[in-house]
Amino acid sequence: MIQSLETHTEPRGDTGRGAILYDFLHCQGGAERLTLDLLADFPNADLWVGYRDRRRFPDLGSLGNRLHDLHLPARFPGGRSLLGAIGFRFLTRALASYDWALFSGSVAVEGVHQRPQGRNLYYCHTIPRFAYDLQQDYAKRLPGLARPLFAVAAASMRYRYQKALAKMDLVIANSENIRTRLQRYLGQDARVIHPPCDTQQQRWLGQSDYYLSTARLEGYKRVDLLIEAFRQLPSQRLIVASGGSDEQRLRRLAQNAPNIRFTGWLDDQRLRESIGHCIATLYVAKDEDFGMSPVDSMAAGKPVIGVAEGGLLETIRDGETGLLIPPPPRVETIIAAVRQLTPARARAMRSACEQRAQAFTKAAFSARMQQAVSEVAHA
Repeated sequence: MIQSLETHTEPRGDTGRGAILYDFLHCQGGAERLTLDLLADFPNADLWVGYRDRRRFPDLGSLGNRLHDLHLPARFPGGRSLLGAIGFRFLTRALASYDWALFSGSVAVEGVHQRPQGRNLYYCHTIPRFAYDLQQDYAKRLPGLARPLFAVAAASMRYRYQKALAKMDLVIANSENIRTRLQRYLGQDARVIHPPCDTQQQRWLGQSDYYLSTARLEGYKRVDLLIEAFRQLPSQRLIVASGGSDEQRLRRLAQNAPNIRFTGWLDDQRLRESIGHCIATLYVAKDEDFGMSPVDSMAAGKPVIGVAEGGLLETIRDGETGLLIPPPPRVETIIAAVRQLTPARARAMRSACEQRAQAFTKAAFSARMQQAVSEVAHA
């Protein structure tokens, strides 16, 4: 296995024909955006996905035979991981013909078994948390009779995931937080390459009268705490610009609160506009892997109210580009942070936010990924 240490050589010429694999393109999240950035960086690579939502990713049809959609039934979350693993394990035999393969996600890694010749990279956004550190959190939301089956599924995922990672020539983590998680749970070291932020697209567009949440609506993102906080802040507006499996519960929680509005998933332009006009963004996910949303916020000159744990410790500078509240976040600490981060204070942080975002540019990401692929392709 290639060492993950930060002693690199210069890229060596053409890396040949490659394959980029990602689980499912079903929402406009950070991992999905990174996958498309990789595709742009490697024009000689094909894209393999378990499923593509054509409404959210209509432009990918222009890839023609460079796009390999396995058409797996990804709309059934309960069986998504199992069906995805089976699909990538047995429907990807053509992967043996590529000079190199770059895997991403938790189930796409199963395709590595079709590449006995090696030259495989893995970009880890996170380990499958339902099978590791968040297993108990997921289990608590299940009926009692379903929990033993869930435990078996989690154990199966751990076995398959570890077996797949053992065949990678280079493992890349999206943050020091994920590098530590890989070391702790799998004994696997990794090279850290932070995800890219499109600092050319994110822009300060002014300051309206609302705070913004863009985190996916899943339990571990803890958006319910934001809603509870703003229910007690009737003079402050919160816009929730995302979707997810927890959306209906959160909408019920926000009922009778006219200062809280849900928009659902927004397209790229409307999302940029929402960020560019807000006072600040809020992001309190549990031990966030890296967190692209806070970086996008800072690139638009908008500070972030976050929690002092996980990847946010690598991006937000407390008191300079936002406010970090102690973990675990509580409703009262969120309320206090919103009151402290007034519109005037948020405007004063604009320059520091924009400068901080420059550490995560697309150019820096592209150069480091080109280097990593070159190392593996020419090994």
